[in-house]
Amino acid sequence: MLSSLALCAHKGILVKDGRALELMNEIDTVLFDKTGTLTRERPEVGRVITCGDEGPDRILQFAAAAEQKFSHPIAKAILHKFEALGLPLPRIDDSKYHVGYGITVQVEGKTIRVGSTRFMEMEGIAIPAVVRDALAEAHREGHTLVMVSVDGALGGALELQAAVRPEVRSIVAGLRERGIKHIAIISGDHDAPTRKLAQGLGMDRYFAQVLPADKAQYVEQLQREGRKVCFVGDGINDSIALKKANVSISLRGASSIATDTAHIVFMEEGLSKLCEMRDISRELDRNVRRSWHLILAPNGLCIAGAFFLGFGIMASVITNNVAALAALANGMLPLRKIAEAQAESQHEQEIRLAYALGRTPV
Repeated sequence: MLSSLALCAHKGILVKDGRALELMNEIDTVLFDKTGTLTRERPEVGRVITCGDEGPDRILQFAAAAEQKFSHPIAKAILHKFEALGLPLPRIDDSKYHVGYGITVQVEGKTIRVGSTRFMEMEGIAIPAVVRDALAEAHREGHTLVMVSVDGALGGALELQAAVRPEVRSIVAGLRERGIKHIAIISGDHDAPTRKLAQGLGMDRYFAQVLPADKAQYVEQLQREGRKVCFVGDGINDSIALKKANVSISLRGASSIATDTAHIVFMEEGLSKLCEMRDISRELDRNVRRSWHLILAPNGLCIAGAFFLGFGIMASVITNNVAALAALANGMLPLRKIAEAQAESQHEQEIRLAYALGRTPV
């Protein structure tokens, strides 16, 4: 176990619970959170739709003011788009965050609400036909709209275009090859974009329009179906689901509560280590079984020899210690992989240095 944990650390995988490394071999279901996990951490703001007296720049300015104190992907996307305008960022006088829905702030004496369609409907704000048409079109394309209301009336919406991480398709294919039978997506987004992404990636299942507090219930639902679930997420909204899963994984750059709760943290902002994690876990299981065989078989023969072949104490001591040393050597095999990787890395550095000095590498 210690040598496998060292191999994980060498590959940029922080394992905080050794039991999770063992359980990873038994996992048959992987549940991915969509935003920030399957998609890039920061989506891009596309169209700015207006339906009131305020222009596109003003709508974007209000949204940026509301999101300026947040670090989640949607806030980063809005602030990044606003920075390109070169306009001043207004100060907010008061704010109230509605988890899973949106935020209400006071900006320049106006009440600004930024959030989902459900948030606007919950606040009694009517959605004009032009925005509903844009919403339907965005859903068909797999995009999302963030609504912005001004003083109780919808002022406009921002279209967010999520970019799927380039490694996701190969990761899904790699998990299939490694025996994962069920792969699913869970998201707070609407049904259409979530379904389109699930179909495009070849997922078995998807859960859309899920509130943050309900994500853990879907993990439990899969577990009640007899599945062993690995949940991969990176947001503050994923913390309860991360706690409920058999194995939970978070990524570098995720919220602190997600990395604190997860059993395993990838020290890179991507999913490329997921298949390697499965391989290390499977190799650990094979290694443990091989060690048992190396210990039990010689000692079993020694016991039989004591009864039928006249083995004495010295034969027993030698057999027992040889078996123990063989099992110890077997258990340290992952350290050999680390040494080989370090030697290969050093050789590559020497080649680059030789080329930089104008020499022919040996």
